[in-house]
Amino acid sequence: MSPESYRSVFRAGLFDGQTVIVTGGGTGIGRCIAHELASLGATPVLVGRREDRLAATVAEISDAGGSVDHVAADIRKPEELEAAVATTIQRHGRIHALVNNAGGQFPSPAEKISANGWRSVLDLNLTATFELTRAVFLASMSEHGGAVVSIVASMFNGFPGFAHSGAARAGVVNLTKSLASEWASYGVRVNAVAPGIIATSGIGNYPEDAQLALAAQARAVPAGRAGREAEVSSAVAFLLSPGAAYITGDVLRIDGASSLAASPLPRGPRRLAEFDGFPLAADLPPLWKQGESS
Repeated sequence: MSPESYRSVFRAGLFDGQTVIVTGGGTGIGRCIAHELASLGATPVLVGRREDRLAATVAEISDAGGSVDHVAADIRKPEELEAAVATTIQRHGRIHALVNNAGGQFPSPAEKISANGWRSVLDLNLTATFELTRAVFLASMSEHGGAVVSIVASMFNGFPGFAHSGAARAGVVNLTKSLASEWASYGVRVNAVAPGIIATSGIGNYPEDAQLALAAQARAVPAGRAGREAEVSSAVAFLLSPGAAYITGDVLRIDGASSLAASPLPRGPRRLAEFDGFPLAADLPPLWKQGESS
């Protein structure tokens, strides 16, 4: 292996001989996951729409001495999704694991999300996740077992500015729990990871004001920083590993405790109305009153 090889915290050869489909593996977190799995002996099969991005990641992994493959497909289209699964099995035999990483959204106030925008985000993040997971189960895991990890988001306190994505990701969380129960008898484990604000190339696709807002939110995270792609990838690798053999139906939060804190989004010009029904209630401290008027 070259000096450019991925520096995983897990032992070498952990996934020797295993084939793992990674959707959206050409960029961002998916690219990092593909590198780590390949460094541990797996053959990641990258699935995505952009042939150029997939090929670039394939070249990186190959140059580092890893085994890797790719299939260009739009997972929102059932025929392309099923063809990608069939091609993977034809080339590599069984599918040992699936990482549902592909996803996307755009920042928008809820009232400005169009019907088409809503459907597009749900189709990619929720429906395609279900259909691909089902296709892999029917084609391979129902007979041989396996592990599934879906990448969702830290939307446990709601997802202001991304209501469409929050709804879709919450659907994937519930789907994860349902499939874990239904498929345990087949030897299939189904889990999810929920990243918070992660420093990844995908942030660069957002408008400048959205990027500035994310930077401010990252500073407000209890951990005091944004997460790293490798911190998501290592969690995925653990959930796919034998060490997680008794973990299924769970969601691992990778968010620096941001889901335990209040949303840092700025308040608009109005406040919610109050109900003060207790005449003996203590008055607000002066500092709180100052905060109200700010």
